[in-house]
Amino acid sequence: MSDSSSPRWVVPGYLTEVNGHLNINGADAVELARQYGTPLYVFSEARITDNINRLKSAATSVWPRVKLCYASKANSTMAVLNVVKGSGIDLEVNSGGELFQALKVGFTGDQIIFNGVAKTEREIEEAINADIFAINVDSLYELDLIVGVAERLKRTANVTLRLVPEIITRSHVGLQTALYKSKFGLSPQEVQKGFDRALSSKYVRLRGIHIHVGSQTPDADAYARAFELMWHHMVLLYQRTGYQLDHVNLGGGIPVNYLRDDSEVDQIGERERVMLGATLDLSEILRTALDAIASQLTTSVSNAEEMLNKLTLLFEPGRSIIGDTGVMLTRIHNTKTRPETGDSWLLVDAGYNQLLPMNNYKWYYHAVAAERAAEPHTEKYKLAGPLCDGGDVFFDLEGNRLPDYRLLPNDVRSGDLIALLNVGAYTLAQLSRYNSRTAPAVIMISREGKAKVARRAESYEDLIARDSW
Repeated sequence: MSDSSSPRWVVPGYLTEVNGHLNINGADAVELARQYGTPLYVFSEARITDNINRLKSAATSVWPRVKLCYASKANSTMAVLNVVKGSGIDLEVNSGGELFQALKVGFTGDQIIFNGVAKTEREIEEAINADIFAINVDSLYELDLIVGVAERLKRTANVTLRLVPEIITRSHVGLQTALYKSKFGLSPQEVQKGFDRALSSKYVRLRGIHIHVGSQTPDADAYARAFELMWHHMVLLYQRTGYQLDHVNLGGGIPVNYLRDDSEVDQIGERERVMLGATLDLSEILRTALDAIASQLTTSVSNAEEMLNKLTLLFEPGRSIIGDTGVMLTRIHNTKTRPETGDSWLLVDAGYNQLLPMNNYKWYYHAVAAERAAEPHTEKYKLAGPLCDGGDVFFDLEGNRLPDYRLLPNDVRSGDLIALLNVGAYTLAQLSRYNSRTAPAVIMISREGKAKVARRAESYEDLIARDSW
């Protein structure tokens, strides 16, 4: 652990301060920015692996049969997928493109599950031909589509039905995916009909049932309610048909603590503090979920305990693997003051085109002065990005969901380097070229502290490479 004199953002072995500079897994952030330019995404191989090992340890401490499938939508950069593959866990994909990446990097079909609300026939065909572990079915219509493709190919489609109950969490409303008003999954009244349809085709293998309660979920009871409902439907299926599912998929949503450094927490609304500062652990999720059905083991069916003991429990962690492994380095290119308000403004070269959750969900990324990391961060600045868009700011124009000011050292100037922490999830994956701003380079820091280009920075020529005129 860090000593009491260390900044609160310090993560020993990963994020530290060395000779006044921010150090990322042994690499000097200031030198990285000098060599590769800004904005710059920097990821830590060691932190990704350590996060995966932590999740594996938490899972196996509670249940012997757990399959972890990294949610590649959180960050599908090939270098990241390669580290995930090397860690020994599996993968969840959400499109034909992500399936292509998964197979290209070396995942085998039995390591892949496929989510999505509008899968095309081409994507379904590709999934069946790859003999993936499970296609998570989003509707009765989609199930009929899968049956049709499987029968045309005369190949078996492995399927799991995705259920959407009414489970409310304390996450952002846009991240809650188990509500009746959400676009995902089959309703509870459709699930048994879906089971019967799957069992009626000789080219479909029914494998499991799935609920994803949403992302950055702070409470274990949401998972308990999900597991209880899936167990009910699993037992009902067995009572009606004698067919037993081989897995229950509890989805992802395991949170990352974005408020490790809580120096600005008093500027953030209460609901956002609960969500952004969540510390829910996978072992707690599993214990709570299993406890939820304990009383039913003696009242549902005679062999209920045997059924449970045969189950594999699936999880789809994305954010909890990649979220705190990424840092965005951005340089100040303009400063200004507002005499009317007394505000000091810092205009940096990273905006919501590289940090879209900041705009979509008012997400908080802690800021550190990379060249002055050991100095007190006590001065208030308005931080904003470079885009020609009034919403490209690091505060909330509409309320109190983000801090109005960012705390940095005294007398920060144009040319100084700022590091934004915990940017690993849903930033690079949602990158845009708004204002024709080229995509930054992506750097992966090896366990030995060596920097490797995982994706080169785009050039102006790249902006028009696919255009015709």
